[in-house]
Amino acid sequence: MPFVTVKMWEGRTTEQKAAIIEKVTEALIESMGVEPEHVSVVLQEYPKENWGVGGQLASTAPQ
Repeated sequence: MPFVTVKMWEGRTTEQKAAIIEKVTEALIESMGVEPEHVSVVLQEYPKENWGVGGQLASTAPQ
């Protein structure tokens, strides 16, 4: 029973989140041969000021 955690910045729409969950589930079905009801996907969202990229806060780093 695969359990996947996706960590990402806040700000995605509900539609984008649904697409992420759908695509991750599809990838596991294809690669592992599991049934969709056996796949769990959790989205964990973080504000950019709580995330570092290249030694800087993501909220202040150049995009």
